[in-house]
Amino acid sequence: MKKAWGGRFSKSPEQWIEEFGASISFDKELVFEDIEGSIAHVKMLGKTNIIPLVESEKIADGLEKLKAKAEDGKLEYSASEEDIHLNLEKMLIKEIGAVGGKLHTGRSRNDQVATDMHLYLKKQVEIIIAHINELQTALVDQANKNVETVFPGYTHLQRAQPVSFAHHLLAYFWMLERDKERFTESLKRIDISPLGASALAGTTFPIDRHYAAELLGFSSVYENSMDAVSDRDFIVEFLSNAALTITHLSRLAEEFILWSSKEFNYIELDDTYATGSSIMPQKKNPDMAELIRGKSGRVIGNLMSMLTVLKGLPLTYNKDMQEDKEGMFDTVHTIIGSLKIFTGMIATMSVKTDSMESAVHQDFSNATELADYLAAKGIPFREAHEIVGKLVLSCINKNCYLLDLKLPELKEACAEIEEDVFTILSPVEAVKRRNSYGGTGFEQVKKQLDKAQQLL
Repeated sequence: MKKAWGGRFSKSPEQWIEEFGASISFDKELVFEDIEGSIAHVKMLGKTNIIPLVESEKIADGLEKLKAKAEDGKLEYSASEEDIHLNLEKMLIKEIGAVGGKLHTGRSRNDQVATDMHLYLKKQVEIIIAHINELQTALVDQANKNVETVFPGYTHLQRAQPVSFAHHLLAYFWMLERDKERFTESLKRIDISPLGASALAGTTFPIDRHYAAELLGFSSVYENSMDAVSDRDFIVEFLSNAALTITHLSRLAEEFILWSSKEFNYIELDDTYATGSSIMPQKKNPDMAELIRGKSGRVIGNLMSMLTVLKGLPLTYNKDMQEDKEGMFDTVHTIIGSLKIFTGMIATMSVKTDSMESAVHQDFSNATELADYLAAKGIPFREAHEIVGKLVLSCINKNCYLLDLKLPELKEACAEIEEDVFTILSPVEAVKRRNSYGGTGFEQVKKQLDKAQQLL
């Protein structure tokens, strides 16, 4: 079979050039979307009498046979046919004869590939949203078990104030909720059909774009044929949303890596999500968390790559756009895999509550409680801050903590301090009392959990 575009040319490209220009090695991932789009297109051709209905039905039947072979892994692709579109067209003609060549009537590979990618991302984004939901569920389940688990909250990676461990976990729930909202919102711009825009200018055939879009489950069609074939905004938006999601996962991965170390000793990951060392028998490495942290680079890189491909392109289709797929496929696989791994890690991890409790009794994260205590007695907060700061320095010099001080020592620093200060300095009380809306107080965390569970 000659090249689909070969009539204009007097010689064929060398094999290595042909292979360099081919995309079948990666765009075969669109096989089901390409067949789906072709079935809708040929049914539309039959309905509008652009080709006889009997031929339309024969072509659709041939495409269904190719789909069945694809499901069984029995399709064989060739770089000489360049891409998924021409590979399938050749297979179709081999399956049903020359009538298969009528499939491409009123259509171009330009609108065909754009349609494939819209169909692909629509499916994958819905899958990603479902996986985010599962990860959020795992976070909520762990949070439910640890509402009153007191844990050091950090700023600058220095212990800052005691918090509920559930509160810390739920911070990631809300990050993921925003991620889910962004992906959901993006579906509006993915759920548009380019089919029928043809190469760039539409077609002289009396096609029915809305009918084809309806068959494919699209909610609308592009209003401008040039925009339809050149638009890759929906891919950029997907990659951007994915880059932010993987950034959130990378931040949580970093926390898991720290928390599972001997230095922190706050959690232990299940053996399923860790590996050992080839030389050090004692090692248990949080490799899956590290790998997700590392994979953030490739997802962010895919976004940068796509933006760079598009930045200098005139309308409409250019061969540069062949570079829009590998990064998209890679990002889909990476995000889905990372979400699934994290869901399992969170569901199976052990929380070392004793280590957390010990940590909040061996630091100065209750210093703000004492400053607030003095401020509540009418001492200007800036003055209270200085009093407590000097007490902390004194404790450091004595190698002790605020709760180790006796009342006379505290009163020497500030006469307004009374016996009730020891309750105020208790880490559990410090957390419990932070009952402002959205705060770490146990009652507020329970309310937050209720809201999270309603959203799920």
